[in-house]
Amino acid sequence: MNEARPSIPVEIGLTAAIVALRGDSPLILVARAATGASAAALPSGPFDPVNHRTFEIGLRAWVAEQTGAPVGYVEQLYTFGDRGRHSRAESRDPHVVSVGYLALTRVSGTGQAIAPGAGFAEWYRFFPWEDWRQGRPSLLDSVIMPGLRAFARGEAGDLKRGLTRAERVRALFGDEGERFDEENVLDRYELLYEAGLVEESVRDGRAPAPGFFQNPKPGESMQADHRRILATAMGRLRAKLKYRPVIFELMPENFTLTELQTTVEAISGRHLHKQNFRRLVEASAVVEATGQMSHATGGRPAAVFRFRREVLQERPAPGLRVGIRG
Repeated sequence: MNEARPSIPVEIGLTAAIVALRGDSPLILVARAATGASAAALPSGPFDPVNHRTFEIGLRAWVAEQTGAPVGYVEQLYTFGDRGRHSRAESRDPHVVSVGYLALTRVSGTGQAIAPGAGFAEWYRFFPWEDWRQGRPSLLDSVIMPGLRAFARGEAGDLKRGLTRAERVRALFGDEGERFDEENVLDRYELLYEAGLVEESVRDGRAPAPGFFQNPKPGESMQADHRRILATAMGRLRAKLKYRPVIFELMPENFTLTELQTTVEAISGRHLHKQNFRRLVEASAVVEATGQMSHATGGRPAAVFRFRREVLQERPAPGLRVGIRG
């Protein structure tokens, strides 16, 4: 008879990926680091059913306590409960199953959160391979693709999701001329994790990729699996741009079309064709002219627009289906 293994208690945690924008920089709100931890962390805390009637109430309470930042739009992402959320495999501490959320907010002048130790960080610090606005990131060719190709050669019979490793590399990272799909942020991170190319993977006990300790690291690591949660949030937000007007949660009430394009480019990580963008935005009827002109650019005055809220009643998917140029 097998001896019964001691059970590990399970806690429900609440974790928020809170996105804001400053100029052309997409930001993520990071909280005070845990005692003794150096990696950045997303605002998080345990669900307390005595004091929190709902998960969202609990989430907002933790965000307020840890960052002092106001939160507007909130939606639940996914439940994260895989092993590896602790640094030691033999740990008998409670296993935290975290409910992840995407939230949006706006930053004030400096963009700094109120609570000491909390603040905004550019999300491409953690995912530099996702920013294609200035062309193909150099990190892909210098570190990531060599590591992934070596990983792909290691086991030709790896058929996760019905694809070989080489096919996954080609599909997710645009190798050999394939298109780089900006929505697949989580799948790309998961592949880097499997290949031992990110610090979280090695920290969780996986074998590091060849040259891991000598090569530049692909982005900054985060505590626990917070970078996985952030990857999920980034992919969700990029997808929602196309069928929901969430982008306007990050915009001021009045804006120019150039400012709107800059915001969409910042979130999507891709360069947009200016004339095509303007035609599609105007044809989508999600914005309306205010009759005012902006002189902020110092050049020719630009027309000022605002979000046309009536579009929410007119059709079910009022997003920005803009064309992206690689």
